[in-house]
Amino acid sequence: MKFGFLMREIGQGLSRNVSMIVSIILVTFLSLTFVGTAGLLQAQIGQMKTYWYDKAQVAIYLCTDTSPADACPQGEASSDVKATVEAALKDAALTPFVERYYFEDHQAAYDKFQEQFADNAVAKYVKKEQLNETYWVKVKDPNKSAVIVESFTGVAGVEEVRDQRSYLDQIFSILNAASIAAVGIAAIMLASAVLLISTTIRLSAFSRRREIGIMRLVGASNFYIQLPFILEGVVAATIGSVLASGAVVAIVVFFVQGYLAQRLPLTSFVGVDDALLLMPLIIGSGVVLAAIASGFAIRRYLKI
Repeated sequence: MKFGFLMREIGQGLSRNVSMIVSIILVTFLSLTFVGTAGLLQAQIGQMKTYWYDKAQVAIYLCTDTSPADACPQGEASSDVKATVEAALKDAALTPFVERYYFEDHQAAYDKFQEQFADNAVAKYVKKEQLNETYWVKVKDPNKSAVIVESFTGVAGVEEVRDQRSYLDQIFSILNAASIAAVGIAAIMLASAVLLISTTIRLSAFSRRREIGIMRLVGASNFYIQLPFILEGVVAATIGSVLASGAVVAIVVFFVQGYLAQRLPLTSFVGVDDALLLMPLIIGSGVVLAAIASGFAIRRYLKI
């Protein structure tokens, strides 16, 4: 097959269906942008888990005078309770799990609360005696934090033992749900793109049915006849895929790194390298889907 002839056939097909080709480009662009965004979300979740799980601590909240009576019937935790907790943390049974710990008294808890909720009216009404004194424990292996939780749960004078990873799990569940939603939307739009590509190729083939008939009469092979139509769909989908890849990189550069990372400096975010790793997947997906849809359309409906 001569390259010049092939390019002329592709050019004629694209020029005859400009509006449909633009539609393919836009649908492919939007759908693969959602695919890329879902991939970024998964990468972000994995990165945040590694970053925050390593920093997560176990909080041993001591009783206060305002603690629930069923958990703290004796009221405010005494100095004996604090000594018992600290001795347990230093005990040989727990030292293999404890990297470090520190004690936060009422005043330190109050200062932290006032800093965190400086713009909230509730900060004016909270007294330091209402806030729990707390032992913050950094565990050597975050996956073994349950050992610390179980060791102090139910101890007299301890209101609650909370692994901070439980809060993180809730956040990651929301992010996972958002990622699944993005994949679902992308799947619907990709299906629309496949149908649109198939329809465009059928219309293109129908408008050139005379040329196709002549090519068959002179003995042209099925592959020779089908290839220009398949490449039409591939060209349009490739343009959309490249635009989607650019959009994913732009999201990372301008939104993630340019906005989120500036406002949340203590959090680890995905970078441009992660977006660049997704580019071959995005472009490859667009090309493969377009080739399959185009090939199926030309064979199934024209019976060449």
